[in-house]
Amino acid sequence: MELLPALRAQDVEVRPGAADDAVDGHTPACVARPVGTEQVSTVLREANSRGAVVVARGHGSKLTFGAAGAAPELLLDLSGCDRLLEHQPGDLIVRVEAGMPLTSLQDTLQASGQRLGIDEPVPNSTVGGVLATNTSGPRRLHTGTARDLLIGATVVLADGTIAHSGGKVVKNVAGYDLGKLMVGSLGTLGIITEATFRLHPIPARAAWISASVDPARLESLLARLCDTQLAPSALEIDWPATDQPTVATLLEGTVDGVSARIDAARAEFAVPTAVQDTLDWPWQPPAATDGSEVLLKLTCRLGAVAELAAAAHDLGLHVRGAAGTGVLYAAASAETGVDGLHRMLQDLRTRAGHEGGAVVVVTAPLELRRELDVWGPVHGLPVMRRLKQEFDPGRLLAPGRFVGGI
Repeated sequence: MELLPALRAQDVEVRPGAADDAVDGHTPACVARPVGTEQVSTVLREANSRGAVVVARGHGSKLTFGAAGAAPELLLDLSGCDRLLEHQPGDLIVRVEAGMPLTSLQDTLQASGQRLGIDEPVPNSTVGGVLATNTSGPRRLHTGTARDLLIGATVVLADGTIAHSGGKVVKNVAGYDLGKLMVGSLGTLGIITEATFRLHPIPARAAWISASVDPARLESLLARLCDTQLAPSALEIDWPATDQPTVATLLEGTVDGVSARIDAARAEFAVPTAVQDTLDWPWQPPAATDGSEVLLKLTCRLGAVAELAAAAHDLGLHVRGAAGTGVLYAAASAETGVDGLHRMLQDLRTRAGHEGGAVVVVTAPLELRRELDVWGPVHGLPVMRRLKQEFDPGRLLAPGRFVGGI
């Protein structure tokens, strides 16, 4: 029996693939939309028995992240796994299915005066998509990344096996490594179907303090703000290709406490500043995240942020990102071409490598992703390949998308 009728016989919603379902230019033979972990297990077990390549999708907002992979025969649509399973406000935890939109989760938690400390730099993200790509925004300085906030997960492996890790309390760390292993693996090791997170209270006040800065003063200012007692929730830099940089810091807390810290922050800036009272992040990534533009991710030690940002700016890139954690994003023009982008990546990777960091192509037009070395040098690649062999010996989960062709 072929995969499509076999899944229909299991009461799974399934249909033939269409042009809108294409992944890296390939239209899958069928699209399955399971409801719940058990149906995801059924789908993967049937696909595994037929050697069918599978790619998972939530809302499809990050399918162009990573390298161009093998043509999928089955698209696993997780948008039907979108329930809030459990929320315990007193324990500051929440358990949700992976297909739940991040904005819907935040809206629900807001009623209890709580939030999941993950920003949404990529619009229309689902919880599973955030975990699969480990995307984060400014507040990672204060709350950490999705990997840090995850305390439990349910994962379905390539052969349909259901595995659980972690627990439902913040102190529970038993089996926690499985969930952490899946975060950022782009769906190449297993499919996260449920996730349990620790939460944070929504502060009484939040304010962004920002200022335009002379590039010559950028390094010293960032050093002061990183070493300050202000306890910022975020420290960001925005440096357009044709302008000077803007530095912004986010202060959150009590009304009186934030007011006092605003005055202290202004003294640290020592230049005219603007104050914007808002919980929202005012900046998006400097390039589109849908694969129509080239978006790079640059990392380095904190003391080298200004230097690496300046190097990217000198190459004509718009740089924006978390100066407080050494994670920057840069927009490059697709018109630069493969050769030009290759030289640019070599330059930036050399600089970042000297400062303990790396440069990867987050997303780019398909023709460029097929030609460029998206990931660059990767430490520990033999270990990663052994993990792929252990979790997905048939290489059926998004093969070729992750580092080293995993």
